[in-house]
Amino acid sequence: MNTKTTENKVIKLIVETGESSLWGRVHYEDNLIIDEASSIEELQSKMRTLLLDFHDLDPKSYDFRIEYDLTVFFERFNFLKITKVAELSEINGSLLRQYATGKKHPSAKQAAKIESVIKELAN
Repeated sequence: MNTKTTENKVIKLIVETGESSLWGRVHYEDNLIIDEASSIEELQSKMRTLLLDFHDLDPKSYDFRIEYDLTVFFERFNFLKITKVAELSEINGSLLRQYATGKKHPSAKQAAKIESVIKELAN
């Protein structure tokens, strides 16, 4: 008896904040698929429908890896203290708050510091 299991493919879903909703985007086979929704769950559902419609991709054959912009991240995980993340990443607290509200955008170096601290906290 063959007990081989197949792992689902992983597709990156990037979630950003809009004025009154969430925006998501997926790059798949050189196509950029974009939609909006009021929740992460709704956004995933819409993206699954679009991937099925445009690429005949079975929704059970893949999982999403969700990546958030900083604004959505701190809204979704509001139990994290921006001040503590700033301290651990050695970034000024008010600057990190500006990143979190979308008033400013971090450089690649700053984003890497923030990402590293968040991963460390997750572990």
